[in-house]
Amino acid sequence: MQEIVNILKLNNKTISTMESCTGGALVNEITNIEGASNVICFSAVTYSNDFKIKMGVDKEIIDKYTVYSIETAKSMSKAISDFTNSNYGIGITGKLNRIDENNLYGENNQVFISIYDKDNDCFFEQIIKVKSNNRCQCKEEIITLVQEMLFDILK
Repeated sequence: MQEIVNILKLNNKTISTMESCTGGALVNEITNIEGASNVICFSAVTYSNDFKIKMGVDKEIIDKYTVYSIETAKSMSKAISDFTNSNYGIGITGKLNRIDENNLYGENNQVFISIYDKDNDCFFEQIIKVKSNNRCQCKEEIITLVQEMLFDILK
């Protein structure tokens, strides 16, 4: 993450996150780096559908594709970038080892990641099936993948 923060600072770029199943683990990793305040604009942990919608995710996308979809992750990444006017927005949604009484669909341990690049108006996406039944390990696996994605985008 240190290298990602350095690249963002060097290029005068900013980043924001809207996280669901990772519960802020990504922004925590970013803010663990000295100087991250120069690149992180804002972060939202939006566990509920209502707060995803309040943060700009289109309700029709959630209704049509479910909250556990790449379409919702894309909407999250763009909404957070638009909300903060950051160069990059990251949206992460998925279900980690639990039954969601408000969203009874979706495959367990499937996670949807989207990085929106505002400057080029494009999305980078990944759908992964995390391997562990331990939530902390699942989050680490997701954060590692996001770091790899960001590094590839920024280099």
